[in-house]
Amino acid sequence: QVQLVESGGGLVPTGGSLRLSCDASGTIFSIATMGWYRQAPGKQRELVASATTGSNTYYADSVKGRFTISRGSAKNTVNLQMNSLKPEDTAVYYCYANSGIKYWGRGTQVTVSS
Repeated sequence: QVQLVESGGGLVPTGGSLRLSCDASGTIFSIATMGWYRQAPGKQRELVASATTGSNTYYADSVKGRFTISRGSAKNTVNLQMNSLKPEDTAVYYCYANSGIKYWGRGTQVTVSS
């Protein structure tokens, strides 16, 4: 079992920045990939960014050049630095960890005001 706890959401104006963090506990040795999904009202959950233990990363086209994902040295944390935020980035952001089973955090709200 893996437990995930997110932090760092909030309300920012357009062009602002936020940093999301996610801490994993439990059977963390089994985690291969960690990352972030988001879900806006009325929309499907979408993958925003992910990072493997080998530091391979993925970004959705909509966030490339603005968001940066990083794993902590102990590999049980994942951070998402979000810059140049836009109103369309408003969503609940969910941390996930994949060890063959996908675990989810409870989500943190990010709201970007226009």
